[in-house]
Amino acid sequence: MEDYLAKSLDEWKVDISEVLDQINNDYEEVKKELKVYSYKYGITKQVIQSTVNEEIIENIRQMYHKPFEEKYSELKEYIRDLDEKRKVFQMFVNKIDEVKLKEAPKTDLAATYK
Repeated sequence: MEDYLAKSLDEWKVDISEVLDQINNDYEEVKKELKVYSYKYGITKQVIQSTVNEEIIENIRQMYHKPFEEKYSELKEYIRDLDEKRKVFQMFVNKIDEVKLKEAPKTDLAATYK
């Protein structure tokens, strides 16, 4: 592979890797937040199931359960999008590596050691 082409691909890979790193960082942060809301949602659901007073149940639903459920659903959708982005940008990195490997000069080890 010509030097200018290899250099260009390396630069592109660095750019894409930076984007991929940011996506991975966002993914990990959202994953943590999703876990928090999963617990909050689950706890409020259990409390509602254990409560007899309808007025208290409705207050809990309005104050906690519905907002937690909405935030949880929003985070689940966002993490799916981030996961898709991770896969796409990882494909870029893999394809660049494949092309560079395919185009790398082939070394004939048998000829080298004769």
